[in-house]
Amino acid sequence: FKQKTAYEISACLVGSEMCIRDRLSKDKIIELGKRSNIGFDQIIYIEKEIENSFPIKIFNSDGGEVEACGNGSRCIAYLLGEKNNSKSIKIKTNNRTLNAEIVGEHSVKLNMGKPLFNWEKIPLSKNLDYKKISIEIDGKSFKDGFCVNIGNPHIIFFVKDCMSIDLKTLGPKIENHNFFPERTNVTFAEIVENNLIKVNVWERGAGLTKACGTAACATAVAAYKNEFVGNKVDIQFKEGLLKIEIDNENNIFMTGPVSEIKNLELEI
Repeated sequence: FKQKTAYEISACLVGSEMCIRDRLSKDKIIELGKRSNIGFDQIIYIEKEIENSFPIKIFNSDGGEVEACGNGSRCIAYLLGEKNNSKSIKIKTNNRTLNAEIVGEHSVKLNMGKPLFNWEKIPLSKNLDYKKISIEIDGKSFKDGFCVNIGNPHIIFFVKDCMSIDLKTLGPKIENHNFFPERTNVTFAEIVENNLIKVNVWERGAGLTKACGTAACATAVAAYKNEFVGNKVDIQFKEGLLKIEIDNENNIFMTGPVSEIKNLELEI
């Protein structure tokens, strides 16, 4: 294990040139991901470089493979930048190529690509208005949910007080709602001012999290499309802040800090 994300202190990196991926079962990932063990939201394998880009594989702490991890990708970019003495790093996920730039001593800017709004691409289980999704949970109605794919599926609800939401109870129920055939990440967001949004996030396959890079991007997109904010906004998590910018071509740029925690050696 090379590094945890500094920002959320939750994702771990593994060098996979030794084919360690083939020896980590789902049960083993779950065991290692427990807070009583190493503890992480995601475990990410860096594959051998191919044509100047580094393929990665991402697994949540529930052992399931996922398509994207924004904060983890920033940390990978930082780690590879340090190793290769480079300011620019290209990362290849299952469905996107991410261009990263080291912009400070411990700061990384990542081009997350364009958001997807088509109901089949999010994906939703049927053709619904992605901007106004209503969900009934335990007799309560949650209206005007905004759905978008940022390499993975998200739903965002804008509320007056996001931290008053009991996400430990609601999160898994919304994540596994029948509207979402691949499950979804869940964010309750609060507009603090025109360039600052506070969020409370339930991460698909990982649960309550102190931060989620793709959720920050999804929230910024939802707020921008709803004209709550401009194209540049800060997203405030329980611990830490990410800067999000959406350009004229709908590309999403995420900038935030990373830090090295420790190197670990494991016998599997």
